[in-house]
Amino acid sequence: MPDDPIAAPLIRCRNLWKLFGQAPERWLADQPDVPDFERIRTAGYIPAVRDVSLDIAPGEMLVIMGLSGSGKSTLLRCLSRLIESTAGDIDVDGQDLRALDARGLIELRRRKMGMVFQNFALLPNRTVLDNVAFPLQMRGQDRHARRERALEVIELVGLAGREDYFPRELSGGQQQRVGIARSLAIEPDIWFLDEPFSALDPLIRREMQDEFARLQAMLGKTIVFVTHDFDEALRLADRIAIMKDGVVDQVDTPDRIVLAPATDYVARFTEDIDGARVVRARALAEPFDGAGADAHAVAAGDSIHALARRLVDEHREHFAVVEDDGRCIGRLSRSRALDVLFGKAAVSPA
Repeated sequence: MPDDPIAAPLIRCRNLWKLFGQAPERWLADQPDVPDFERIRTAGYIPAVRDVSLDIAPGEMLVIMGLSGSGKSTLLRCLSRLIESTAGDIDVDGQDLRALDARGLIELRRRKMGMVFQNFALLPNRTVLDNVAFPLQMRGQDRHARRERALEVIELVGLAGREDYFPRELSGGQQQRVGIARSLAIEPDIWFLDEPFSALDPLIRREMQDEFARLQAMLGKTIVFVTHDFDEALRLADRIAIMKDGVVDQVDTPDRIVLAPATDYVARFTEDIDGARVVRARALAEPFDGAGADAHAVAAGDSIHALARRLVDEHREHFAVVEDDGRCIGRLSRSRALDVLFGKAAVSPA
């Protein structure tokens, strides 16, 4: 993820609302202030998304999570304009998404957006190759070019040799890979994924998460990923947005979500999480001039769990924290790191 995801967002939404009910736009516009959950429900509306503002940087993976009914899937569908928002602004790469006509929206999706959902939605009477090439066919690409591109992404997702299989001949994980390959075929800048692995068995799900992380490291897409699984969010996210009753309670890095939950609701998501496996050395780095960094340095991206042996064996007060390019970004307090390692509660990020 870029160092400053707020500086130049690829997706920006401001004061986004989605209410279900009769003429919600008129009702919302007539409110003298921002209505709360109970006022909305009393008026007969279902508040799926309430006054959400988010910035998503190029190359960032933002994971949206929450309990069932929290509004996470509705927010994703608003950001991709699969459903119409009630109010608010959505800007995608400088374009006002809500102002686009049907033709402009189709063109934006063809050029910039890929989508993957829990239901694989594969065409049962088409082979893997034809399923993956289908969006390119809809785009009007010639047969040779779309076959070449389809074969390229099929290999990318690890399905080379199964091009002529039909969906019924594939496992659930393989079918999901076809869905991912199909969305990648159009080379999208932005990828929307709504609980893509939730229907898979736990082992296959873990394999797909690993595969997905590998693809993201290679391709650097801007991703909005919905899940209800906090472990999945921690494994994949650059930042996590946690929703409750249509509101984003907190949006932050996994480290900060674990170390400094903003609300009791967020804290409940983290209470059973092993913080040492999530928190990285850079999250605890304190200001430091870098003197002697080479002699006693730890990698900024290493988890506290990965550093456990050194933290226990090396009786030093501090370790220099160094990025991959050799920059010293601060120092790690051994005592604070040990507090995270052994689950002591009151540890805050630096």
